[in-house]
Amino acid sequence: MNTTRRATFDVAVIGAGIVGSAIARKLAGYELSIALLEARDDVGDGTSKANTAILHTGFDAKPGTLESRLVREGYHLLSDYAKQTGIPVEHTGALLVAWTEEELDALPGLKEKAELNGYGRAEIVGADEVYRQLPHLGEGALGGLTVPDESIICTWTTNLALATEAVLRGVTLLLNRRVQSVEERGETTVLRTSGGEVTARWVVNAAGLGADVVDRLFGHDRFTVTPRRGELLVYDKLARPLVDRIVLPVPTSRGKGVLVSPTVYGNVLLGPTAEDLTDRTDTGTSERGLEFLLEKGGRLMPDLLREEVTATYAGLRAASDHPDYLIEADARQRYVLVGGIRSTGLTAGIAIAEHVAGLAEEAGLRLVPRKDLPEPPHMPNIGEAYLRPYQDAARIAADPAYGTVVCFCERVTAGEIRDAFRSPIPPTGLEGLRRRTRAMNGRCQGFFCGAEVGNLLETKGGSVCERRRSPLEANR
Repeated sequence: MNTTRRATFDVAVIGAGIVGSAIARKLAGYELSIALLEARDDVGDGTSKANTAILHTGFDAKPGTLESRLVREGYHLLSDYAKQTGIPVEHTGALLVAWTEEELDALPGLKEKAELNGYGRAEIVGADEVYRQLPHLGEGALGGLTVPDESIICTWTTNLALATEAVLRGVTLLLNRRVQSVEERGETTVLRTSGGEVTARWVVNAAGLGADVVDRLFGHDRFTVTPRRGELLVYDKLARPLVDRIVLPVPTSRGKGVLVSPTVYGNVLLGPTAEDLTDRTDTGTSERGLEFLLEKGGRLMPDLLREEVTATYAGLRAASDHPDYLIEADARQRYVLVGGIRSTGLTAGIAIAEHVAGLAEEAGLRLVPRKDLPEPPHMPNIGEAYLRPYQDAARIAADPAYGTVVCFCERVTAGEIRDAFRSPIPPTGLEGLRRRTRAMNGRCQGFFCGAEVGNLLETKGGSVCERRRSPLEANR
């Protein structure tokens, strides 16, 4: 990680979630010095870490909006980037299920909307076909809309790949830098943060849940972010045979509703809820949310509720009173706002970065392409559908650490934990290590491996290849 302090950066990007990391990576492809500021102690530790992890085609976006265009473009850009970097993706497809006559009547309109959004592969199917594709679905489905190109992806690896490539391109990553005030000083802007001052000629605000707060520091009052909590249940891998594709409800004005979806880690998700809050830090789960999901799940897929719940979690989405993405450049202030980015930001992130670069150039930021860009990073695989280190005999023969399983639920090896600490952006704590390796994310939630993972955390993965001796051997 580049921690060199510069007197003045050409661009400071606020927020190291998926969108901010994508923007920093894009701008670092030009002859510019870039700082990437993050309020927390790790990249991707906010909204980007807790979502349904779906790579969207954008079939149900509002036609003609900026969001619709960028999600459509982002789907292809992220799909290609995943192939380059090894981000786990599974092209499962999705089935939108209608449970009432009103929902059934809405399907032709959704198909037409998909076509207006440039997606022409959605098809309306009857109840027989719905149950052929989803035999464990609850009773009462009347029909459905197939979306064969919806996919599941690892949101953690996506964020880390973008931030890692940004760092490899020379971006200075500054963690624990919450922006507290802003001062325009001549041709530069001084960002006073919780970790000191950062000075830049241009500023890009991709602060997610805090984007409206930062925007007001620049003197604007354009929108308000409302944290919308989404709680989810994670079912054990034994539940995976019940559902091999994403099961979507007919969307409403409040969002896409409660879905059932497989994950790239082999689990099954049920959720999310949608509860507007005032506290932008409240990611706790609730009894009411659990009851709501169980009631919904009981109708959607009763067999799923007979399986074991591995974990519950909640994420906060940046719901906005603005009906579309709000991405604007101010040439006078040399400032770009990237606000109102909802959950589709996972899919649209790289396309948003392309759009931001274009707006900034039009507003006066000089973009000269670099000729010495490094190759994109190849990320460690934590997806269940691909070869994991513990399964790779050749890799284990070359390095026995990959044959030393530490977390048995998720089959995480000592070599993977060591590699995480040797990476360009090493984890700073247990949660960051979880997102990079899946350690302690299994059904025992660290009960068995917690002590060992804790030891490796303290030593930053050190000495993992040493043969452990018993007390008797040590005393010989």
